[in-house]
Amino acid sequence: MRRFLSRPALRLVLTSATLLYVELVLIRWIPANVTYIGFFSNFLLMASFLGIGAGILLGRRFHDLAWSPFPGLFLLVVALIQLSKLDVQLRASDEIFFGLAESHAADANFAVLLLVFVLVAAVMAALALPLGSLLRSMPPLRAYALDIAGSIGGIALFAGLAVLSSQPPVWFGVLALLLAGLALGRRVTRGSLINGAFVMATIVLVAGAATGGDLWSPYYRITVQRPAGSDIAISVNGIPHQAMHPVRPPGLATEPFYDQIYQWFPGRSFGRALVVGAGSGTDTAYALANRVEAIDAVEIDPRILELGHEHPDRPYADPRVHAYVDDGRAFLRSTAARYDLIVFALADSLTLVSTSANVRLESFLFTREAFASAREHLAPNGVFVLYNYYRQPWLLAKITGMLADVFQTTPLVRQYDAAIGSAAVIAASTAVLGASGQASLAPRLSAVESVPPATDDWPFLYLRDHAIAWYYVAALLFVLAVAALGTVVAAKVAAASAGMLSPHFFLLGAAFLLLETRSLTTFSLLFGTTWTVNAMAFAAILASVLLAIGVNALTRPPRLALYTGLAVALVIAYLLPPAALLFDPAWLRYLAAAAITFAPVFFANLVFTASFKDTKAADMAFASNLIGAMVGGVLEYAALVTGYQALLLIVGTLYAGAYLAASRVRLFADRGLVTAAEAT
Repeated sequence: MRRFLSRPALRLVLTSATLLYVELVLIRWIPANVTYIGFFSNFLLMASFLGIGAGILLGRRFHDLAWSPFPGLFLLVVALIQLSKLDVQLRASDEIFFGLAESHAADANFAVLLLVFVLVAAVMAALALPLGSLLRSMPPLRAYALDIAGSIGGIALFAGLAVLSSQPPVWFGVLALLLAGLALGRRVTRGSLINGAFVMATIVLVAGAATGGDLWSPYYRITVQRPAGSDIAISVNGIPHQAMHPVRPPGLATEPFYDQIYQWFPGRSFGRALVVGAGSGTDTAYALANRVEAIDAVEIDPRILELGHEHPDRPYADPRVHAYVDDGRAFLRSTAARYDLIVFALADSLTLVSTSANVRLESFLFTREAFASAREHLAPNGVFVLYNYYRQPWLLAKITGMLADVFQTTPLVRQYDAAIGSAAVIAASTAVLGASGQASLAPRLSAVESVPPATDDWPFLYLRDHAIAWYYVAALLFVLAVAALGTVVAAKVAAASAGMLSPHFFLLGAAFLLLETRSLTTFSLLFGTTWTVNAMAFAAILASVLLAIGVNALTRPPRLALYTGLAVALVIAYLLPPAALLFDPAWLRYLAAAAITFAPVFFANLVFTASFKDTKAADMAFASNLIGAMVGGVLEYAALVTGYQALLLIVGTLYAGAYLAASRVRLFADRGLVTAAEAT
């Protein structure tokens, strides 16, 4: 067994799988325990890239330690996060973090985010110590293929556990098995036994802290409270999210906006309704109570929809209701139905679509184009209604302005005094709305200056302006400083020169992370923000990596030809924005999107694998690429100013710099690439 597990190829696959698995576990588990990290989970991805890159550097000196520092450090990090109950608190009016006012946890300051970043980077560095020597132990292209194979395995393993709705003790137990596989490939020492004890202590700690009533959906840790004599309440990642209110008479409702639309139009009969963000069923229950004849209820989270069967009014058991697990925007695109009433309910998610993009689950539901899609699905005289707790006046002004632009009429607005901000109901229609009750055609928003609309290219409803908030700037500067200091220190400790790092591979890493982010965002727009769409997009990216490895293993394409193909693919993707691909049927849209969106990704992988094939120091090239990817994660925040399509201009600039570093400019470790480039 030891001889089998000690083979370099197998150890490389297992090490890469473990790295990706740990990265995904941390990205999933930390936001569930440090609430507002969920809004910054891409920082965890950047920390992982930095940590693995630094670990490869340190591995030049410490790859053959008698015992790994990872288990002890991992236990320390888990204990700190599990026992400290940290919460990042942001108090800024320029961007809204739903759940902030409701949180009663400890008032930790913003430094917690930066502390978590450093801890994750340290953990990943400790685990990555042997990766560099494994990469050097075989030809670069073979090593890269095995690394990708291991990465796919780690992703597939965690995805399988997510499908099974498994709990954190299971995740950490599987990690223990992976670490055991790595340990059995080496001689058992006293340090190995100590590490085994650390791993067991980590599992016991996580299992002991696990709450038996918690559920894990693909998006959240869900906590359900069933107090006797009161409404069932649902919290996600520690934040109160929704409650199952039974239908109550007007004036007695816990949250009055549920039946406001029916009070506005007391004699109106809504034959067919669509409820987006149906959640645990309260919105649907009110629609049924107001004699809506047929309802399509759409909810993105399958576990929350399941919990809706416990609603006291049992709306999902009513034959008039058809429930769907889907993204609201994707559902609108897939149906030809027209509705007398479309409700965008309390659709405010508390998580990002993926760790490499600043897009929330509901981001593409609240854009000007999404409102236009809702209008297209209204029957004659149909009504489109939204309600929520709009914490800032500028947010309400932003939404009403977008609706006025799309419907070419001033929306109806009813504002309430609420303990946690400005609750409001907003309604719009292509017909003239003559509402009874307290409605305003000119809401009290005149003092609010013009706010730019959210669009499919700039889908940031909760951002006031095209700007990067101060706390993002401060955090990103800290990340860059830690990356620079950590890289220099790691190189010095490992007795390696920082000049061994490759500007060429650094730029390739930064460019590819941006390109990947833009591709994932495009797929989320075209096919929905569900975790399955995200998984499909990642699968396509990894498939393109393997295909690029195969091409470079069989042939040696000229470097200039590869960069020319990449440039052409980037130009086409820039000239054909995602909006141009919003057509039916879905299968043709998928093929067109895959071709246009992933052609640059494929050529980018061809460029990388061609260079990696020729490198004389696979570990330093790989470390440079990962550190560059971390910087690419920082650059991704430029989308908050420019939108996502403009990221392609940054991508093109970075790839141009990478080409010059490898073929024209003799810089540091890229000198070896110049000879290969000139030969082609």
